[in-house]
Amino acid sequence: MEQNTKKGIAFAVLAAALYAINAPFSKLLLEFVPPTLMAGFLYIGAGVGMMVIAFIKKVRKSEAKEQPLTKSELPYTIAMILLDITAPIFLLLGLNATTAANVSLLNNFEIVATAIIALMVFKEHISARLWLGILFVTLSCGILSFEDVSSLRFSYGSLFVLLAAVCWGFENNCTRKISSRDPLQIVLLKGIFSGIGSVIIGLSIGERTTSWGSIMLVTLLGFVAYGLSIYFYVYAQRLLGAAQTSAYYAVAPFIAAILSLIVFREFPDITYFTALGLMIVGAWLSSQDKPLRIRKHRKSHIQNDSTD
Repeated sequence: MEQNTKKGIAFAVLAAALYAINAPFSKLLLEFVPPTLMAGFLYIGAGVGMMVIAFIKKVRKSEAKEQPLTKSELPYTIAMILLDITAPIFLLLGLNATTAANVSLLNNFEIVATAIIALMVFKEHISARLWLGILFVTLSCGILSFEDVSSLRFSYGSLFVLLAAVCWGFENNCTRKISSRDPLQIVLLKGIFSGIGSVIIGLSIGERTTSWGSIMLVTLLGFVAYGLSIYFYVYAQRLLGAAQTSAYYAVAPFIAAILSLIVFREFPDITYFTALGLMIVGAWLSSQDKPLRIRKHRKSHIQNDSTD
């Protein structure tokens, strides 16, 4: 395994570990901050945190030479911001209606969405092993999405989480198209504009909160679970591609599910553990995919960037 691939995997797993704290702690904070406002302050926390990091780098004169975004990448940047407004709102609406452990595992549907969109829209290669992994993840999500398997009663909370995963699948691929650019700039744009957009929507639909202490905690959570996570995720995409990075990022829901079980002390039924087993197999198969053709795609993309 080449050095760049190892580094990309390390960045993807680190991004996953940072994001894993989102579901259980957001579930707790939803008691004090409504979902759309929370989505906004999570991203604002990410943006403000990145501004602080950028300032520290400038003072220390340790800024790496990164390429800024160009006009040709504006459509992907706008799409990324709009999807980052929509996805967290769907996620938090789902989190309000189902358990944090279920949400954590259902988040892995992002692998399916990212890979299929990468294939159909952005023409990334997907191996037979990754397709098999996608099948197992889809089966697991299907099991988790029905409240009563015998009567096939669909959980609306699960539907919102799956919609969030689809939005993030598109967002991952848009971010992939600009991943050769400055990660700090990307996260700043995501955080500030997506955050402000969500806050405006929340206020427009009548959401309010008087718990300023909770807002501060949400902002801090956003810096860690969104800001730092996205920062390392962009670096991973640069080295691995969208589909492969999403596969390694799949460890996040497992970490989050364990945290959720510890925090809420809710012991799941056999259905959850059946889905967990399928999800582990799917995530493992996905992570074993060989990114050779994806790396070739990345190299040609960077070469095209250099001619802009």
